[in-house]
Amino acid sequence: YRLPTEAEWEYAARAGDNTVDSLIWSGTSDENELGKYAWYNPNSSSETHEVGTKKENAFGLYDMTGNVFEWCWNWFISRYDETEGNYDTETEGGSDPTGSSAGTHRISRGGAWCYKSEYCTVFYRNLYSPIGRYEHIGFRVVRQVN
Repeated sequence: YRLPTEAEWEYAARAGDNTVDSLIWSGTSDENELGKYAWYNPNSSSETHEVGTKKENAFGLYDMTGNVFEWCWNWFISRYDETEGNYDTETEGGSDPTGSSAGTHRISRGGAWCYKSEYCTVFYRNLYSPIGRYEHIGFRVVRQVN
């Protein structure tokens, strides 16, 4: 068991639909429906909630949007380019990039109970130091099947 890569996490959040802009949040693109799928700032009462109390996405996965940010395997490595600004260029791994083998901050995805809807999208990326403690970050594990 291990943390999912960013690409694996996003594939699961989008329920396999990798069409650009196909879903804004896991399970829906309609902000009026978001509260059915996610615990986020407007409906969370400023706390985490038991997993599975909202609707699941098309893969049957709960809380891919909101509740807690989820750690990913990828380290965030910032590079600077004068024309592009800061960006993460470590994309080792072909179609499932794992990024650098070391760093100071890991990527987290999915948003959390204390964030607004725009930070809970399937494409929003955040980063945190894994040596810190955060009440709004959790994890889900994946298992490689041979």
